[in-house]
Amino acid sequence: MAEERKGFFRRLAEGLTKTRNNIVSGMDAIFSGFSDIDDDFYDEIEEILVMGDIGINATTAIIANLKQKVKEQHIKNPQECKELLINSIKEQMQVGETAYEFEHRTSVVLVIGVNGVGKTTSVGKLAGKLKDQGRKVILAAADTFRAAAGEQLTEWANRAGVEIIGGSEGADPASVVYDAVCAAKARKADVLLIDTAGRLHNKKNLMEELKKINRIIDKEYPEAYRETLVVLDGTTGQNALVQARQFMEAAPITGIILTKLDGTAKGGIAVAIQSELGIPVKYVGVGEKIDDLQKFSSGDFVNALFQSDTRNKGE
Repeated sequence: MAEERKGFFRRLAEGLTKTRNNIVSGMDAIFSGFSDIDDDFYDEIEEILVMGDIGINATTAIIANLKQKVKEQHIKNPQECKELLINSIKEQMQVGETAYEFEHRTSVVLVIGVNGVGKTTSVGKLAGKLKDQGRKVILAAADTFRAAAGEQLTEWANRAGVEIIGGSEGADPASVVYDAVCAAKARKADVLLIDTAGRLHNKKNLMEELKKINRIIDKEYPEAYRETLVVLDGTTGQNALVQARQFMEAAPITGIILTKLDGTAKGGIAVAIQSELGIPVKYVGVGEKIDDLQKFSSGDFVNALFQSDTRNKGE
């Protein structure tokens, strides 16, 4: 497990190279270029964080936190601020202790996201991870809108060695969910993972569909622990925030899966999401393999972003 984590950290660090170049090179110039900690110093840091897609809210909170620590610790040398800044960013991104409660309970996990963000792939990888943890998983292919979604999920189900309940293309997603809920209860599954359609261009239909699905789960499986994850593409930067907000209008979102962090210059969006939306990033993806989806660790992420000492990971 530690080996797998180390390999993932390395891939994450490689994937964040462009983001790092955007943010860290400018930071280093500020830390070494200023002799005093003054308003100009803070303004320069602020500009770099905003340009790195970290967002206004998160940046304001990070700078306020940094100023407070500088004052409390009577720091005069700008160079000493780097570690403080790294810790301030980590604090912005902490994932709560109950974030992965669903892994240990009898639960239903709805996964939503627009086409092309890696939603179905993420569902498949998550199924594989839960199965490896000894959980009994059933997949529901309720994205009946997209022709290839069911086939793609079936492939992942076979790869992960889990059962899948599906419907024909164009079938009512709610009826697929109903069948899957019945199967999950009858077979005493630990986790029912539901892949749903994410048609944001037709938000009214999407909202109705999600409400219908939620009603069925509430009625047929009230005892199940509920989780609703939105999959966002890390390469889309601030657009990912817009999408997340729209999905929040349609369903009670409990977490984010952030994909395609391998090679994006907009990785700072992971910090922004948490701060702007108050929803934690729970998983991050850096590639195609099952191991390329991992639980989010603010320590790992920020260390990878700043390429700081990997032995000091934090959480």
